[in-house]
Amino acid sequence: MSSVPTIALNNGVEIPQLGFGVYQIDPADCVEAVTTALEVGYRHIDTAEMYGNEKEVGEAVRRSGLPRDEVFVTSKLNNGFHARDAALRAFDQTLADLGFDTLDLFLVHWPLPGIEVSYVETWKAMEEIYSSGRCRAIGVSNFTEHHLKRLHEETTVRPAVNQIEVHPYLTQEPLRSFGAEHQIVTEAWSPIAQGKVLDDPALVEIAQRVGRTPAQVVLRWHVQRGDVVFPKSVTRSRIEENFAIFDFELGQGDVASIDALNRDERTGPDPDTFNYIPG
Repeated sequence: MSSVPTIALNNGVEIPQLGFGVYQIDPADCVEAVTTALEVGYRHIDTAEMYGNEKEVGEAVRRSGLPRDEVFVTSKLNNGFHARDAALRAFDQTLADLGFDTLDLFLVHWPLPGIEVSYVETWKAMEEIYSSGRCRAIGVSNFTEHHLKRLHEETTVRPAVNQIEVHPYLTQEPLRSFGAEHQIVTEAWSPIAQGKVLDDPALVEIAQRVGRTPAQVVLRWHVQRGDVVFPKSVTRSRIEENFAIFDFELGQGDVASIDALNRDERTGPDPDTFNYIPG
């Protein structure tokens, strides 16, 4: 039984609050990395069509011997497939590559405001995927408040999650609050800002005082705020370290100190201008 708490999505599906991310993990290393994560105790794997390692994620889940319903798997629609028919085909391919009959969560990876296809059309295709019963929940990634408001006005199914860049230098308080108000769970990618926050004196001081690493302190901060978080590593010791965050708690003062580090500083693209389509 995993020690990771779960969060109920707005349709009642339970999602483990800590997951294992496979962004930028080479397919050649992915089976071993995911296998290690599952051995350590992770039961939530976050991948994407654009990552190019869905097949390896599926293989690792099968090799683990764990029942399929004990491992929550998320994938995301590739940016090149936003038109309705392309999105439907892309989801079929995701299931085929993973080797699954159903997916736990499927996300629109980016809103892509500069392309001809509206993300509203894309979301309506996601609604079709959801209604087919082959995906337990659907959501979005890198959507801002105005993107979410438009979906609310023009579509039927509310996103279950919004996966966005969140870390101590980009706390995303207004967007997280909007999500909470509308029963949209926030998932945090780049949770340690690609390592940029780990030398911050405030975090180092807290880590020394509680006898943990700065990375563990940051991940614990995410969890206590109520977000879903999925750090990435291919090193077993780091995978284990990132998992060991449920046997201590940060005080309210420490959480407030980390909140105060916000600089509205991104490590990744701005969703309002990012229009990358893979070649």
